[in-house]
Amino acid sequence: MGQRRLKTVTRTQGNNAALKDGTVTPAGLAFDFEEVPVLVQAFRRMVRELEFDVCEMAFTTYLAAKAHGKRFTALPVFLVRDFHHRAIQVNTGAGIAHPKDLEGRRVGVNRGYTVTTGVWARGILAQEYDVDLDAVIWGRSGDEHVAEYRPPANVVSLPPEENLADLPAVIGAGLDRPDVGPLIPDPDEAGFAALRSRGHYPINHLVVVKDEILDDDPGIAVAVFDAFAEAKNRYVATLPTLTEAGATDRRYQRVLAETGSDPLPYGIEPNRPMIEELIDHAVRQHILGERPPLESLFAAKTLDLTA
Repeated sequence: MGQRRLKTVTRTQGNNAALKDGTVTPAGLAFDFEEVPVLVQAFRRMVRELEFDVCEMAFTTYLAAKAHGKRFTALPVFLVRDFHHRAIQVNTGAGIAHPKDLEGRRVGVNRGYTVTTGVWARGILAQEYDVDLDAVIWGRSGDEHVAEYRPPANVVSLPPEENLADLPAVIGAGLDRPDVGPLIPDPDEAGFAALRSRGHYPINHLVVVKDEILDDDPGIAVAVFDAFAEAKNRYVATLPTLTEAGATDRRYQRVLAETGSDPLPYGIEPNRPMIEELIDHAVRQHILGERPPLESLFAAKTLDLTA
């Protein structure tokens, strides 16, 4: 009997390189990688069509999908981490000097309200600057991956003729214009300050596996976790001496240097505070109607795994 082949999408990045080039393979399985140049389209295809067996996915997309009964389950493989203070930009002529000045204004959100970067950024506004998120009108430029999700009344869809750049402030758009700047001064350093002061180190992406696959063989969750973990460990081992480093590599290098710890830990326990915090944000921002038990979000065979 041949290997079971899993139709898989994950972005080519340092911690997955050994999977993509075949250096690391899952025990008894094979990944058939499909390249999706715009990764968020893979999230949508998985949520709406269950198109893949294994798929990288934004964390809040997963939370919303799980709440609406989508038939896939996460593994505690956290592929992407970032700081999101820089995601909040303002029009320099809009008279916004402090985050509290956003209250009563319209603030754009790139794509959907449930985009993970936006959730983390709004969490920063609420936690660090006491912004009343319900007092802001959030203007989204697209729809949600989870079509069944219904946003709160203070979330509106922007008309086609209106651009995010036209609004007083925007989250997650990465605008490069002379009249647009960061709301939070020196935002990259603000992110690392939050890491040092309260362990704030946001998770953006994880891995999901179709429930049909896990129902057939729950052990597949372990094999997939172990393969992703081995590829990640090989990458992390190179970080101290990696010279041809991109922006993401440099961020992980600095996290490693500042904390002395693995900048990409996998498993529930080393990530429990950040998972709990994201769930809290999702509830407070009206993305989740109720708080799910954390362990219910992950495949049973992986609850005690770490890497």
